[in-house]
Amino acid sequence: MRTKDPKTKSTTEIIFEAVQDLYASEQLVTRETLADVTGIKLGIIDDRLGHLVDIGRVRRVQRGVYVPMEHHAPARAITRTLLPDGGSILEIGDEVLQLTPREARLLGELMAGAGQQYASVRIGLEAEQLASAMAAKMRELERSVRALESSSPLVGLEGAS
Repeated sequence: MRTKDPKTKSTTEIIFEAVQDLYASEQLVTRETLADVTGIKLGIIDDRLGHLVDIGRVRRVQRGVYVPMEHHAPARAITRTLLPDGGSILEIGDEVLQLTPREARLLGELMAGAGQQYASVRIGLEAEQLASAMAAKMRELERSVRALESSSPLVGLEGAS
């Protein structure tokens, strides 16, 4: 009898980790997205997502869209006060940090990657929404053209004159 190698992950674990990663990156988690990311067939993804929903590790928020049940604590209020000497006071919830100008610059440098990632995610989501709206409009226009072509008595007579 073969025992499972502890280093190999089950498809359920692979799919759950992909759900968490996509959600953490503020990506829309759909079965198609999971198939693209994991390379697992849609039938298996459907089965494993159903299982993950049943055991409470994933929640279906709307038809075809999933989120992991494990979430971070709600975001706290964040404020930054600029001091006359160039320093900053950073307040995150009840935590207060008084930063020198150098510390503030270093913190900004450290956070720049997260800011860039957020901007990229937002741009991608907006592009996806725009592409979806344009595709729907294109389908609507194609239906209208077909309807006009089928109701026009001159269809097929262009070369007759």
